[in-house]
Amino acid sequence: MVEITPSAQAYLLELLSKQEDGEIGIRIFIADPGTPLAETCIAYCRPGEEQPEDERIEYEGFPAWIDDRSQPFLVDALVDYAEDRMGGQLTIKAPNSKVPNVSDDSPIEDRINYVLHSEINPGLASHGGNVNLVEVVDSEIAILQFGGGCQGCGMVETTLKDGVEKTLLERLPELTAVRDVTDHAVTENAYYQP
Repeated sequence: MVEITPSAQAYLLELLSKQEDGEIGIRIFIADPGTPLAETCIAYCRPGEEQPEDERIEYEGFPAWIDDRSQPFLVDALVDYAEDRMGGQLTIKAPNSKVPNVSDDSPIEDRINYVLHSEINPGLASHGGNVNLVEVVDSEIAILQFGGGCQGCGMVETTLKDGVEKTLLERLPELTAVRDVTDHAVTENAYYQP
C-alpha cells in the first residue's frame, strides 16, 4: 500500500524520537480524496488518536496507521527522504490520490465529491466559481461552501437550488437536503453583483 523508503523511515524515526511520548507513531491519510483538491498528509499520531478502522503497519521503530477511507487512494504511494544542500526533504507521492475511485458502495462523501468535481464545478468554473463539500450531517444532508465567483454572487441561491441541489439529489437519492454555509457578505470576487 504505502511504501516508505529506508531513508524516509530513518528520518521519521528521528522526528518521532524527539517527541515526549515514546509511543507516538504516524498517521497517513488523504484530505479530499479522489478530487482535484486531494492532499496526502502525514501527521503525528499519539496513542488513542488513531481511528478504529485504521490499518496499523509496523515500520522500523515506529507504527503507522493508514486511514481506512484513504486506502484506495494510497495504492502505489511512496514516501521518500532525500538529503540536499539545505538538509533534506521528505516527499510523498500518491499518484491515485486525485483519481476518482467511487462506486455505489463508496462513502457518501466520496460520491458527493465526485459529482461536485466532475459535473458541477466545470460549469461553475466558467464564472470563476466552485463549490466544495464541508461535511455530511445526519448521513443525509450535504453542507457545501461556495468559493471564487460564486461567493457573494447575487444568483447563488438559484445556482444552489436549480443546479447544485437538483443534481446532487438526482444522483444521490439518499440525500434529503443540501445546505450552503458560505458567507455571501464577501462580494469582492462575485460573478454577479446585484
